[in-house]
Amino acid sequence: MKTGTEEQLPDDLLQKRIYFIRGQKVMIDRDLAALYGVPTKALKQAVKRNLARFPPDFMFVMTAKELENWRSQIVTSNSEKMGLRHKPFCFTEHGVTMLSCVLSSERAIAVNIRIIRVFIRMREAVTDSREMRLKLELLEKEVGKNSADIKSVFAALRQLFDPDRPPRKQIGYKNGER
Repeated sequence: MKTGTEEQLPDDLLQKRIYFIRGQKVMIDRDLAALYGVPTKALKQAVKRNLARFPPDFMFVMTAKELENWRSQIVTSNSEKMGLRHKPFCFTEHGVTMLSCVLSSERAIAVNIRIIRVFIRMREAVTDSREMRLKLELLEKEVGKNSADIKSVFAALRQLFDPDRPPRKQIGYKNGER
């Protein structure tokens, strides 16, 4: 059974608001405040009143350099500061979970549940991909590499797992060429 919040917040909308900063998946205060239906200032004040609940692995403040890099990568706003006048708070998955203790409105709780489910699905997708890659490697070892047909099947499967990698350019001397 879907709640009204689930229908209003599709997974792809939430995934677009998850950024990769300091090697972690995070959501920034501005996006979370909009999702919870509260002003960013109110969200930050609630967090500041409860700082003991937000250790560095739950929440951190973006540095000026990180903010500059982030702005250059996310070019969706026309304004120079992208609507940000202050360095944003960045919340990890655990920090988002902790926000449900700080912001206890019905909407905040429902949105939190959706966000956590998206984080979980993203983690499962990465895990599933790793498991499939390991199974593929084991199968390749068992079957062997004698048949050209089998080689082409494994090459195609590898390309499915690593689509971002362009084919490597061959370098060096080739027979009959100079």
